[in-house]
This record gives sequence, structure tokens and C-alpha cells, in this order.
Amino acid sequence: MLSLHTVSVRRPTGPVLHQIDWALEPGQHWAVIGPTGSGKTSFLETLAGQLPVVSGQYRHTGRLRETVERVANDYRFDRNVSAAAQFYQQRFNADAAAEAPTVREVLQEQVRPVGTVDPESVPLPPPRYDERWLQEVASWTNISHLLERRLTSLSNGETRRTLLTRSLLRRPKVLLLDNPFTGLDTVSRERLHATLDRIAAEGTSLILVTTVRDLPAGITHVLVLEDGRVTYSGPKSAAPLAGEESHEPLTNPERLREWLDNPPQGSFAKAIAMRQVTVSYGEKVVLDNLNWDVTRGEKWAVLGPNGSGKSTLLSLITADNPQAYRNDYDLFDRKRGRGESIWDIKRNIGFVSPELHLYFPREQPVWKVIASGLFDTAGLFRNLTDEQAARVDFALDLLQIQTLRMKRLADLSTGQQRWVLLARALVKNPPLLVLDEPCQGLDLMHTARFRDLVDELCESPERTLLYVSHYADEIPRCVSQVLRMQEGVGTIER
Repeated sequence: MLSLHTVSVRRPTGPVLHQIDWALEPGQHWAVIGPTGSGKTSFLETLAGQLPVVSGQYRHTGRLRETVERVANDYRFDRNVSAAAQFYQQRFNADAAAEAPTVREVLQEQVRPVGTVDPESVPLPPPRYDERWLQEVASWTNISHLLERRLTSLSNGETRRTLLTRSLLRRPKVLLLDNPFTGLDTVSRERLHATLDRIAAEGTSLILVTTVRDLPAGITHVLVLEDGRVTYSGPKSAAPLAGEESHEPLTNPERLREWLDNPPQGSFAKAIAMRQVTVSYGEKVVLDNLNWDVTRGEKWAVLGPNGSGKSTLLSLITADNPQAYRNDYDLFDRKRGRGESIWDIKRNIGFVSPELHLYFPREQPVWKVIASGLFDTAGLFRNLTDEQAARVDFALDLLQIQTLRMKRLADLSTGQQRWVLLARALVKNPPLLVLDEPCQGLDLMHTARFRDLVDELCESPERTLLYVSHYADEIPRCVSQVLRMQEGVGTIER
């Protein structure tokens, strides 16, 4: 069906796959595993025809676009959809979001250009899919209730299920998925496992990048990559699945000691004090009378299923949600809406999230992406002082990613991009770290090391932590309190 014969692939930054021999036979379903930056995403892009083969041969039956479907990770598959979801804050801005297309419009490929004044002037094509087929696939992926929702109102997990639905509607013979379980809560992961098993049973071959802990039951074969080379290719029963969990230091010990010897600056008693905070969009109540205090130096986990209000809550803290001005709460001992700018708030916060990753511009080099964290902007638009440049070098050294310094964010693997955004969150040594699913896209070794790194960074009693994850084993040991969200209601566990 598909086969690679001594195939080598390169990106503008250099080779990414070397002398790959591999074949997909009918009835097989493959998992692609390996450390961050090993070439897993490049392997999928090669199969999808998105990366050119520089040597060797890629053979496939039928027209590639009709045979192989790669599930999108973001909105760039359509310029109209991408333009409608072009900035992070839009998700939390009701006025701007009203212009975004609905999930149904995206799936049926009936999206008008952003800014269309007269809808009648832009004729739309008929719906691409029969309504019964749309409803059937939407039920598989549990998005039937989302079809009339605006795209920018979706949670991270809801977005991922919508993108999967878009690909399944096309009835591909081969479905490529890149870390499909990241960002999904336990129930959603179980449903996706069942969905993938159903797809496999109906004759679609699956090839997915994943981790050992999220390996679907229907997978029959495993491909292990390391540094762009195959180290194992064969039946799952014989695959070296334990090898992914090796635990090696990923930080520079000298830089880490310097970090710990320089506690974060900022004088405040409480990082957060919320009093009956409520956020709603139309009739949908996302946060419901939330009362929550976070004292300086406390370490919290914020837990809950997809759509429970976690991201909206964090958007209030990071000054990205305009409904802040309708609510009564303090950040860093200052009541919101009393003259402070969003930049006054953001300078105290180091932040990373799936949404930030989704919307972040990817054309700038890594050093500029990290430097933008000094100014809380999506990209660098000013010259650095010597002190600021030294901070960027420090962050690069701390996470040992100096070799990525001049590469564009777009040329990195998904896991490497996330590691760079983690460096961006740390670059200004902030008193409050807000880490929303920070390990998405990281292999198990990097995940375990990052969890330990957070524990080390939070040794200081001056550092406050909010940590969001859907995996219990990712929660740092330093976390001592939990805010559990369920349908917009928060319950405190100490």
C-alpha cells in the first residue's frame, strides 16, 4: 500500500530522515515512537507528501491525496479558517469570536473570508458531506453538541476532536495522526481509543505518532526512530517499548544553580484572589461563582475534564479575557480594572499553553521566540539590550537547546517547539509560573525530566505555580493543593 525504500528527507535546516526502509501492508496499524526531535513528525509529513524525498523512493497505490489523510494539528489547512482564528485572545473575546465560523461550517467547507460585510456577495458551495454522514462521524468523535459552536470558543481537546472529524469525513484509506491523545482528558482519551479501534476495524489503516502509555490496542506494528534513523520496525509484540522512558538530565546544572540562587522578584502577598467570578458566553456559563485564593509561594494543580473552564480561568489570570472587567478579583494584590495594563500583569507571569503554541507565529528563529517572553509578545519586535540578550542565552543554556538557536520555530518538531516555548516562559524568572499542559508533544523522557525541573525551579518559597495536566504522573511533587474544575465550578482540595 505504502513503502519507503532507502528514503532520506531534509528540511531547510538539514537532514531529518536517513535511509528509511519501511512498508505498510493491508491490515497493519503502526505506532511511531521515539525521543523528541527524532523525526516522527517528519516521517508523517513524508507519507503525506508534505516533505520531498531527496533520495530513495516512496511508492504508493492510487493518488496520494485520495489515499492518505494527515489529521491537521492547527487551522492552517484553510486560509479563511486560519484568518478567523488568528490570535490567541480572540478565543476569549465574545465580540471578535462572533465572526468566527462554526464547527459545522468548517467541516462542510462553507467558510466566508474574514471581514465579509455582505454575506450575500460571497456565494458558498453546497455542503461537502451528506448530513447523515456528518452526524455519524461527529457521534464517533463526540462533537455532535459542538456543531453550532464558534471555532474560537472550543477548548483544546474539543479543537483536536474537531480536526480529527474533518479528516474522518474524507474516508481515507490511510489516516496519519500526530500525538492525537495530547490535550485530552481521561474520558476523551478512552473515547478516542474506541474511535480509532472502530476506524481500524472498518478498513482504514492507522499510522500515529504517540507515546508508549497511549498506545492503542489496535496497533499491530511499531516503528522506533532515533536521530532520524530506524532502530526498530516490526510487530508490536517484539517492540522495545520500555526504552522510551530513559531518564537523562536535560538541563545545565550550572545554569540551574544560578537560577536557584536568584529568586524571582516582585512584592505581593497573594498572587490571586477571586470572589464569585463568573464568565459566560450567551447562555453558556463557563465559570460559575468561583472563589479562589492563591498565596505567594503556593503550588497548585488545576485539574478537570476538557471544557470544564480551566483555560478560561487561566485567561483571566494572564489578562487575555475581557470579561475580567466584569468580575471582582485581585492579581498580585491589585484589583483588576483599577488602571493597570495587561503588561503590568503579564510581567509577573511565565506562561505556556496549547493555545499559545497553536497561535504562535512560527517564522522567527528560536532565540527571538524565547526573547519575546521578556516582553510578553507573540514574536520579537525590538532590539535587545546586553542584559536581555544574556537572559536569552541563559534560557537556551538552561534547557540545553543552544543548537536550535538560529532555527525557525516552523522547522522544529512539535516536541522541540514546545521545549522552546517552555524556555520562553522561564526567560524572565517570573514569580508566577502558569504551565497549562506544558508537556504536550514531549516524549516520556522529556516529560519526566521537565516534571523534575519544575520541582527544582519551585524550590524557592517565592515561586508560585499553577500546573494543568490530564496525566496524574505529570504533576510535580511540589504541588500541595488542587483546584478541581467541573462544568465551571471549582472545588478546592488541600
